[in-house]
Amino acid sequence: MIDLYYSPTPNGWKISIMLEECCLPYKVIPVNLGAGDQFKPEFLSISPNNKMPAIVDHDGPNKDDISVFESGAILMYLGEKSGMFFSQKPKERIKILEWLFWQIGGLGPMAGQVSHFVNYAPNFPGDHSYSETRYKNEYDRLLGIMNNILSKRDYLAGDYSIADIASFPWVTAYKRYGVNLDSFTNVRKWFDKIKIRPAVRKGMDLGKEARSFGQKMTKENLENMFGQTAESIKELTEKMKNNED
Repeated sequence: MIDLYYSPTPNGWKISIMLEECCLPYKVIPVNLGAGDQFKPEFLSISPNNKMPAIVDHDGPNKDDISVFESGAILMYLGEKSGMFFSQKPKERIKILEWLFWQIGGLGPMAGQVSHFVNYAPNFPGDHSYSETRYKNEYDRLLGIMNNILSKRDYLAGDYSIADIASFPWVTAYKRYGVNLDSFTNVRKWFDKIKIRPAVRKGMDLGKEARSFGQKMTKENLENMFGQTAESIKELTEKMKNNED
């Protein structure tokens, strides 16, 4: 059994989709980011970066418990554990890793910034128009990169893989980002093929009732999610520890 520490965000969906695709048994442990669950001592012992998703596999190597944090590392671990969507053939593996890290270093962070300035920045004072435009333009550029590579093959690394599973959730919100996906013909075909996969649909639906898209956020919620510094994390962690004592 795998414990999945989860919130219904694109990074969380990567792992719920992968678990469903691989038919691996798992138990969901919700992480309420607005409430500060990510700063609880038991969660930090699994994910020291105070971010979800994270997993604990109770049937890990040598039948030992093993925890894994960071979505890319989790996808690689699950791919190797299941023998699915992560080829061990050297050339194919390299291509998958190229596009997995492209998502982790580019598509995800840039789409995340678009999401922040569209969904959350209105809760803060000031003119955020430059920042929103800056990240929307970079997101557009990255979709163009995808469109070019998908003109040559059906999926990012050739066959359907963890690279596609990682990237798909960061394309799903294109309407909220003001993107006409039909202008990226090959991305649209790729997106439409993936979204009808039963495991993808099930993984995306996990915890959908908890999605907020920045609505009804309290000042405390916003501080827990976006007001993080080394000192504030130290204070929040201590506060959570004291609450549990």
